[in-house]
Amino acid sequence: MARSGLAGAVRVARWADAALGPGRHAAASDGKATLSDATAEHAAQALGLTTAQVRADWDNARLAGLVEVHGATARPGWRLRAWDRDDSAVLRGWVALFDAWSLADPGPAHHDQSAVADVVSAMPQVLSFLQLSAGPVPVAQLLDLLQQRVTELRTERCEVPYGPRPAPADPATGQAHQATAALTAGTATAPALPADPAPADHASLAPLLDWALRALTYVGALTYGDGHATLTPLGSWAVWVKLEQICVAAQSPAGHIEQAAEDMLRGCAQLRPNAARAEYRAWLAARPVGSAVTALLGAARGEDALLRGLAFEALRVVGAPAEPDVRAVVDEPALRPYALLWLAEHDGVDPEDAHEVLTRDEATWLWVDTAAAVADHGEAPMLVRHLESAVQPTVPQLLDEVRAVGHPRTVQVLVALAAAHPDPALAKAVRRAAFQVHTGGN
Repeated sequence: MARSGLAGAVRVARWADAALGPGRHAAASDGKATLSDATAEHAAQALGLTTAQVRADWDNARLAGLVEVHGATARPGWRLRAWDRDDSAVLRGWVALFDAWSLADPGPAHHDQSAVADVVSAMPQVLSFLQLSAGPVPVAQLLDLLQQRVTELRTERCEVPYGPRPAPADPATGQAHQATAALTAGTATAPALPADPAPADHASLAPLLDWALRALTYVGALTYGDGHATLTPLGSWAVWVKLEQICVAAQSPAGHIEQAAEDMLRGCAQLRPNAARAEYRAWLAARPVGSAVTALLGAARGEDALLRGLAFEALRVVGAPAEPDVRAVVDEPALRPYALLWLAEHDGVDPEDAHEVLTRDEATWLWVDTAAAVADHGEAPMLVRHLESAVQPTVPQLLDEVRAVGHPRTVQVLVALAAAHPDPALAKAVRRAAFQVHTGGN
């Protein structure tokens, strides 16, 4: 359903990828990613569409992350590049469009914009009620629910007139309210101070509910007609995912979800792999993907090698949305081996074979970096066992290549390894290598 619903957007995005760019037709003329008239007409002729269809599909492509506009130039988003091989990219693209339903079909201009904003804020509860109902719901019942939620929003701002608050239409309404408390604004009771706003009545909300239901139908989340609205399977799945994200975030170990990336990663260092991944998911669910990826890569650039490894473990939980940012750091020496392994696994290489994408020098650099993490945070026996993971067949060969690779922590790693190793002869050779690196000798 997601593929078919976005087929028009994909078609226009692929046309833009081929036809727009430096020295060719400009995508936008107003700096706001709106297609210029000339470009819209060019696309309409090429695709056999009307300009109105092209503009609608173009807007959907932008909202779904299929195209990105920079100035007057359009370039494909990561979802377009992954469209044919990654179902998760398709679903994420549709969810992005679903999240932007109020932009896909802008609200009626003749209505007060604060009332439109209230309806947009109240719709998560309406959608949750539809999902709980698991079938057609009369629009009149949804209007009662919308009126209740908008009244609550205005109560929180002390913007309700005198008089009793409307009661729910039926007990299920209360269930929907509880299920979406975190999707909408909080419901703390505020004093009902005198005010004189437009009341949240049926007459003023009915056309706005009609607009919202039509907009959600437009993006494929609903079917709407004959006085009833029903979530599509795709819409029901999206609402369920949103609620699941809230539940995952709520299960985060105390404090970690609110912490910065470095502190969160440090908090995960002592967790077992499955528990750490659950914590990463909770932390990611609480913030936008783009800023989360930026924060994780920032933590990976620090001096602590342990955080570098953990940051890329968290990026594995992010998955495909992190791909452009991970590719962008491949040329950074400290991050290159981690980024290459991440990309190999993302492209389907078995994790046990992913190391084959690294050159000998890159593998050696990664060995030293991992050894630095063990030396800083692990125990001596772990550092001794780390010798077994080296690609070099002998310790003398490993020492020669470690000295040549130029990792900034080489001396500290070799000193720690010499102190930990039980074999006096091998420890002496490692100390000699550490001294030679320190003095720059041979």
